[in-house]
Amino acid sequence: MTTSHPTASSGGRLDGQNRLLLTVNGLFITASALSGTFLGVYIWKASKNFALLGWFTLLSYLCMALTFWIAGAAVKSGRKRLVLRLGICASAVFYALVLLLGHRCIAYIAPLGVLQGMANGLFWVSFNVLYFEVTDAANRDRFNGLAGVIGALAGMIAPWSSGFLISHMTAERGYRIIFMVSLGIFVVGAIVSFWLRNRPPGESYDWRHPIRIWHTPNSPWHSVLSALAVQGVRESVFGLMIGLLVYIQTGSELKLGNFTLLTSAVSFISYYAVGRWLKPAWRVKGMLVGAVVITAVVLPFFFGIRYGTMLAFGVGIGLFFPLYGIPMTSAVFDLIGQNEDSARLREEYVVVRELALNVGRIFGMAVFLVTIEISRSPTVLNVLLFVVGSAPIFSWLLMRGNLRLSPGR
Repeated sequence: MTTSHPTASSGGRLDGQNRLLLTVNGLFITASALSGTFLGVYIWKASKNFALLGWFTLLSYLCMALTFWIAGAAVKSGRKRLVLRLGICASAVFYALVLLLGHRCIAYIAPLGVLQGMANGLFWVSFNVLYFEVTDAANRDRFNGLAGVIGALAGMIAPWSSGFLISHMTAERGYRIIFMVSLGIFVVGAIVSFWLRNRPPGESYDWRHPIRIWHTPNSPWHSVLSALAVQGVRESVFGLMIGLLVYIQTGSELKLGNFTLLTSAVSFISYYAVGRWLKPAWRVKGMLVGAVVITAVVLPFFFGIRYGTMLAFGVGIGLFFPLYGIPMTSAVFDLIGQNEDSARLREEYVVVRELALNVGRIFGMAVFLVTIEISRSPTVLNVLLFVVGSAPIFSWLLMRGNLRLSPGR
């Protein structure tokens, strides 16, 4: 049985703290989508260097993993809101520096990568602990569905607006405006976070918890962490490549904005439907369908990476990724809340979850860097995208036992 939380809603409903956390999440995602969608393009235009982008991303993931592990202690001591605001403020500083440096930012790519990793680590370690505390097994799928809806809305509006501004102004001025607007949204998010409630601090932080899990015989976390690492491999490579490939194929920030507008609109509908109607008992089959389809949509790339095939890929991902992503996330947090003992270690388990994801992201980006060093031919890149794109199927194979143990079955 999943343990209940004092601040969590019951009966699948969402309360004020749920909605407040969704608001903070929405503001952070909107600010990130407004500028982050074009950050890779901005660096690419200044450097024309895949490897530089890869190293920036790799360094960001390394620092994010380290930040999760260290900041977990502050979160455990009752400073969740402070850590959340530090993450938001660090993101604001990151984009302020990019704004000030302009195209000179490629000379400071290493410290910028460190700062972005720290910002994301601080925000997400706190957010995920707060998410666990204000949800329970009854409303977790609904919360994840609404979070996906908000993310999709941000993905529809923010990148399209950015692309429109950049395309209708001198490029440098357009980028400067969107970076400035992002700063303002981050500030609003930091202010709203003051209304989130803090739980009293728990026991002392267990720095060695990730090692203890692997030394626990027959722990369900062995397969869960492996599934998360596999998921991270896909996230890193696709997160870097897809938007950049759309821009390289079209040479237009506006078309990249149109791409995200259409694919996010599809994702918006799908997240709403899956979050509303997917029952815990259907997670196994739902996640399998999602995993198979989001793998299959990579296959058209072998017939040529064109804007049309990229659009078909994006629509397929937007439509079926929620079937994969919502059960994956909910099942992991249900496992954290399976009993009082694991719930008391929620901060450590959130850190372990993110460490596993980042191990996969780091490995995926290392594979990407090695691949482009060997060859940058379209065939090689397509094979890389397909192999990496098949990761969700392996995640499902590793997770299916835990999906069957989810509440409601």
